[in-house]
Amino acid sequence: MPPRAATSDEPLDAPDEYAAAVLALVRRIPSGRAMTYGLIAEIVGERLGRGGPRQVGNVMAGSGDRYAHLVPDGAAVVGPVQDNHPVPWWRVVNASGAPPARHVTAALDALRAEGCPLSRDGRRVDLRRAVWFPEDG
Repeated sequence: MPPRAATSDEPLDAPDEYAAAVLALVRRIPSGRAMTYGLIAEIVGERLGRGGPRQVGNVMAGSGDRYAHLVPDGAAVVGPVQDNHPVPWWRVVNASGAPPARHVTAALDALRAEGCPLSRDGRRVDLRRAVWFPEDG
């Protein structure tokens, strides 16, 4: 059975529901800002009652293929980095502000292009200045 599109009216199964919530939140992170895997897990967990930082990481790792069907058609990143990325994966970092190790150069380049505050050595996001908390509602 092929995956359903994000616009389907059918209810999603539990893994897809969680992934859709994570991807929807990540797509809201403004240019030049960042969130941690843990913060995303906390916010999504408040609503769905499950998941943690590792689950967020798994969703992010599959956002380009395994969970691509959960991103609305025509979705595009807003900001300086718009190379056909429907999800701004580079705006999600670990608790110390480091981007994904396998994509560190691409992530840091994208964060710099957006004007995201980085640490003095330029290897991590300065979370005190860059962390984004969504508005309620």
